[in-house]
Amino acid sequence: MYLRLHWLLIPLALGACEQLGLEDPAKIAANREAEGKAVGSACRQTARPLEECYALSPKAQKAAIFAGWREMDAYMRENKIEDTTVPKPGDKADQANPAESKASSEKAASGKAAAKR
Repeated sequence: MYLRLHWLLIPLALGACEQLGLEDPAKIAANREAEGKAVGSACRQTARPLEECYALSPKAQKAAIFAGWREMDAYMRENKIEDTTVPKPGDKADQANPAESKASSEKAASGKAAAKR
């Protein structure tokens, strides 16, 4: 009777490993794969080249980044979605849209000239 009780408790004890903070290696690999695909698809949507994506996230798997980039490329071509451009790190907001900044500076200059009169 005592031996039968052990056989019932062992699966219960092993089933609670996730509650102890022990993660399954398969889940870790799946999370890394999903994260890499998310990075790749985000890079494709923002029209960034693959090399820049690899440099921005060195810990992500390159194969997963490429798979995400390729999936997003197919999706965007199929649905005729245009790239979303974002300023690169280090760029100023004025450089992101030079036509708008030029128009605002011309308005400011004309406003100053009118105030002097």
